[in-house]
Amino acid sequence: MMITEAQKLIDRYYPEGSALRDIYLRHCRSVADLALNINRTKALGLDPGIIETAAMLHDLGIFMTDADGILCHGIQPYIRHGIIGARLIRENGLPEIYARVAERHTGAGITADEVTAMELPLPVRDYMPETLLERLICYADKFYSKTRLDSAKTLESVRTSMLRHSPATLERFDRLHGEFSETPSED
Repeated sequence: MMITEAQKLIDRYYPEGSALRDIYLRHCRSVADLALNINRTKALGLDPGIIETAAMLHDLGIFMTDADGILCHGIQPYIRHGIIGARLIRENGLPEIYARVAERHTGAGITADEVTAMELPLPVRDYMPETLLERLICYADKFYSKTRLDSAKTLESVRTSMLRHSPATLERFDRLHGEFSETPSED
């Protein structure tokens, strides 16, 4: 099932020949490759097929958001792409583990208190990566932009980006880094 079912879903929402499909696939493939490498080198014991599927689906909802810089011309705020993707994954009958990865990979996780304090356009609840798979995909995702597809971010640039969100976000990312500590490059 894994990647075949994921590919059907990707094909449904990201048509062949579209520039957005290229952005989506290149980003997700980079995230998948890093997560698979970490799984192998750290001997995490996760199923590679599940990792690949989760990575390929984690951003499924971006097409419904308003993010012109990555050719997304929907109407939803970009921060909602995780919950949108999770809904699509559930509606299409894929396993819950993939929906959970989609809704929990944003930033280094988002707490219910942060949703309220920052008035984020999300249902008020925690969006924290809990399982090993959720944490791994969340971590790997931080090293790849959808606007600079040809290179990985440095650890320092990821940390700077996390700090721009909040000190708590940086602290959560640093915990993920301590757990996985396999970065494409470090400053």
